[in-house]
Amino acid sequence: MSMLTRARLTFCPRETLGTMMQALADVHGGRRLVSDAEGQSLTYQQAAKRVARWAGGIAAATEPGDRVVLHTTNNYELFLLVLATARAGRIAVPVNPQMRRDEIAHVVADSGAALVVRSVHQIDGADPITEPAAADLDDIAALFYTSGTTGQPKGAELTHRALVGQATAGVAWPAALHRDEVVFALPIAHIMGFSTLMGLACLGVPVYLLPSFRPIEVLDAIEQRRATVFIGVPAMYRMMDEAGAEHRDLTSIRVWGSGADAMPADLARRFKKMGATATLPIIGPIGEAVFLEGYGMVEVGGGVAAKVSPPMLDLGLGESIGFQLPSYKFRVVDDEGAEVRTGATGELWVRGPGVIKGYWNAPEISARTVTDDGWLRTGDLVRKGPLGTVLFVGRQKDVIKHAGYSVYAVEVQEVLERHPAVLEAAVVGLPDERKGEIPAAVVRLVDGADLTELDLEAWASEHLSRYKVPRRFVAVDELPRTGTNKVQKQELLALF
Repeated sequence: MSMLTRARLTFCPRETLGTMMQALADVHGGRRLVSDAEGQSLTYQQAAKRVARWAGGIAAATEPGDRVVLHTTNNYELFLLVLATARAGRIAVPVNPQMRRDEIAHVVADSGAALVVRSVHQIDGADPITEPAAADLDDIAALFYTSGTTGQPKGAELTHRALVGQATAGVAWPAALHRDEVVFALPIAHIMGFSTLMGLACLGVPVYLLPSFRPIEVLDAIEQRRATVFIGVPAMYRMMDEAGAEHRDLTSIRVWGSGADAMPADLARRFKKMGATATLPIIGPIGEAVFLEGYGMVEVGGGVAAKVSPPMLDLGLGESIGFQLPSYKFRVVDDEGAEVRTGATGELWVRGPGVIKGYWNAPEISARTVTDDGWLRTGDLVRKGPLGTVLFVGRQKDVIKHAGYSVYAVEVQEVLERHPAVLEAAVVGLPDERKGEIPAAVVRLVDGADLTELDLEAWASEHLSRYKVPRRFVAVDELPRTGTNKVQKQELLALF
């Protein structure tokens, strides 16, 4: 382990959001931190100066402890504004610009924001804050509002320890990547995007940032810049695949990364083959890329488990969410809160430094989500495996109760997506007087496919128990999504 890596390991846990960028500037100095498609570039030192200056402007317009909603475009300035807000001793509330207007209005009202920053010009020009506001690691540093797939978004209360401490997990990345570049197109107001930028900044890995995800632009960036890492959500990989990724030269990629949702194993295998282990003179690219997957959610401030699929090995793919990261503990429990046996299915509970204090202005929901002794009820159903592993089954809310049976939507979706004419499937439960709920599927099909001719019910019957087979199908051109590309299943019900 290099001296620089050891330095990162020692200083990261002591820093807060308000002190982090200056600490990183002291380590990395004039090295490139980020660049974008408009030709702009920032070093660590330049970024630290901006954070201090913007912190001064925020402090001049607010009082200590005030909430500050950050409603800017999805660029690196948003990440730095979160750090600047913390440096001023305020609580940052970043919002995804893809949120609907009524959602943003709800966030402003619910957080009781004293200031809404829509442009850095609002708070630029003040005297910089050279000494950051004092903060304890367990103080609330930011409110990250959930995507709101059902109901109004809730503000997750994340501490400095949760948001900064997660960055130390990044030291597991291969040291050789420190001289490489990551193509990044995630929403920064989403916890995966924010924690990814924090980890990469802590590592000293430069980022090429795209403000929005467009598959052709991402593929162009990888190909033209010879980027070595891409990190995205499964929906992004699906769209790149549909955009002709296999016909591009993506052999510069050494590491593919995914999170925020279950990654289909077959899709991960295809992208592993598109990358390479190394590129040798004369010989050219050899091997295939690594595929990394993380498991986490906003309520834990980032990731709590990870798995690696090495080059040329069919390992680390599929339903397992991986091994617990340091400082985190898992429990798999039944409806009564008792541990289940190995091989049984239950709800995953997590405890560790990133777990939220609660939800802002929502004490009853907080009490149902976090136990008195600090365990987070994730709402994810998992099957308890050997050696501390757990296998993802689905969300509790994504379980269809059909005639006394539990139908896991994820399992049905994966079967439907194996059909050569199905690009993507989303399975929901429809109310039924006799059987409680019946499975139904909304699918995106390849060009030219006709739903009436495919007989997807017969296909599903070949691979699933009868009670799991969808009884109704609807084909659509696009699925409704949140700002983080998750399917909004509640909106699908209207199609039936």
